[in-house]
Amino acid sequence: MKKEDKIKIIDLIEETLKTYPNFYLVETAGLNAEKTTALRRACFKADIKLLVVKNTLLHKALERLDGNYEELYGSLAGPTSLMCTTVGNAPAKLLKDFVKKDDKLPRFKAAYVEETVYVGENQLETLATIKSKNELIADVVALLQSPTKNVVSALQSGATKLHGILETLSNK
Repeated sequence: MKKEDKIKIIDLIEETLKTYPNFYLVETAGLNAEKTTALRRACFKADIKLLVVKNTLLHKALERLDGNYEELYGSLAGPTSLMCTTVGNAPAKLLKDFVKKDDKLPRFKAAYVEETVYVGENQLETLATIKSKNELIADVVALLQSPTKNVVSALQSGATKLHGILETLSNK
């Protein structure tokens, strides 16, 4: 591959990593065409960008970015696919479902999620159970609304009781 082509690919990887705040490193080399197509479709439906990358080019793109990615460099061995997403736990859930259907592929290597590095297959379960930013915001909003709903419902039930008492008195 020509040096100019490598630079273009490094630029493309760098721009992709800047666009998506979370990414996963996965090995998909052992998948047959049917399973690879199914994985790509599942990624598309979940709004996950799947790229097959050369480790050295990904390493150089990571070096260009702001941030410390040194812990990920050890995972850049063997065939590597890059899964980029805006929702931190989406690829973990997708991979978990795929691993249930298949023996061990695609195999999780490492991830950079919410400015934290996760390395090793044992981290996949942790990533799948982590709530995304939107889920956490929804939980906080629900907690904030809960006392308000209780007050409103208490006022409404009090008004209903009062209305019932007044109606009973007026009938007598």
